[in-house]
Amino acid sequence: MEKDTKKGMKSRIASAAWQLFYEKGYNGTTVDDIIELSGTSKGSFYYYFSTKDELLNTLSLILDDYYEELEKKMDPEMNSFSKLLYLNYETHTMMEEKISIDLLASLYSTQLVSERESHLLDQNRNYYRLVNQIVDEGQKRGEIRPDVTVSEVTRYYAMCERALVSDWCLNKGRYSLGEYSRECMPIMMEHFRG
Repeated sequence: MEKDTKKGMKSRIASAAWQLFYEKGYNGTTVDDIIELSGTSKGSFYYYFSTKDELLNTLSLILDDYYEELEKKMDPEMNSFSKLLYLNYETHTMMEEKISIDLLASLYSTQLVSERESHLLDQNRNYYRLVNQIVDEGQKRGEIRPDVTVSEVTRYYAMCERALVSDWCLNKGRYSLGEYSRECMPIMMEHFRG
């Protein structure tokens, strides 16, 4: 229970920060703004983050919370291949609407040169658990090819998602990330359809 409370507090702080970064910009957002919006205290903030900069590495928390929401909304009877496309479209639409493209581009570029392990690649994330679960289910139902391992399909799926986001950032958001993903992801994943 205590672990859930701590996770909830950290997620609340991160969610508030990313909302403010989108609305006011990174430089326009103060630690006090984040504390106020998250309904936490300075002590709680500094327990989890020593600086505002550390919040830039919490995108995986924001995305994982969103994946939990999407998992609850998904029809369990939906085709597994369609579930993967649904997750992709919904998440990329949310990113387009709620995450500053400049921050996203900065985050991706810092991940390339960072010596530390990328949170986005952490296999213990909800994201990987959910995608693995959907792929496994799809293979059992015959909706996703069974001759490729679950982890290989998941790795490819995640790579395609990152590629779409990277391309969108490179193009300075000149088009809709959600709609572009809706168009491209089925083509990118067709090789794995059962």
